[in-house]
Amino acid sequence: MDFDHPSALCNKLARGELDIALASSFEFLRNPVYQVVDDVSISSAGPVYSVVIAHSGDISEIREIELDPASETSAKLLRCLLAELNFAPLFSRTSTSVITAHRARLFIGDQAIRFRQRHAEEFHFWDLGEQWNKLVGLPFVYALWLIRPEVRDSKALAERLRKLRDENLADIDKLIAEENEFDHDFCRRYYRENLHFSFGEKEKAGLREFNRRCREQRLLPLGQVEAESRDIDLRLRCV
Repeated sequence: MDFDHPSALCNKLARGELDIALASSFEFLRNPVYQVVDDVSISSAGPVYSVVIAHSGDISEIREIELDPASETSAKLLRCLLAELNFAPLFSRTSTSVITAHRARLFIGDQAIRFRQRHAEEFHFWDLGEQWNKLVGLPFVYALWLIRPEVRDSKALAERLRKLRDENLADIDKLIAEENEFDHDFCRRYYRENLHFSFGEKEKAGLREFNRRCREQRLLPLGQVEAESRDIDLRLRCV
């Protein structure tokens, strides 16, 4: 098992150092050579809680946003959402500056949860999953199981991953009981309400919409934007 951060896993998968990985959805849009495990994703259909902009004051006053280098998907989602607001702050990759009325910060994952719970009364939190759902009315897909095209028995691998997902969801109360950092009531809400683990028609529609908006904002490689203008369904090789 490799538990590196999302962007590192994407790089390892692209270099062939991994045959399969739970990787960011943007990695698939950027490099659509992979087979996708059907019916499994990490998604949200509303507030996700763990992908947020922490800010002080009104969101329109922000002039700079510090990005988390661990997740390109969240950064690209943020750019798509801000473009809809005709809002173009500066972006930086540092994470040491103080959050002010004009400087905000993107948090993802456990870091976002810790920060929100420790500073709930100090800052505002702009939930990217919630904003996406308000904008397009569809789920947002953060991560997918991606399999390199040369891997044999991909169908058997995909079936094992779907079975593992089902087993983990069936044992969710047991897994939550073993959690020793976060409040168990919070974990129940988070895993049952904030996160979704399917990759059905609504999630695929959300991914297609993200693909379209990334193309509009020129967030994909230029050659790919020109060559891959057809619907993403034609590139989704689900197993």
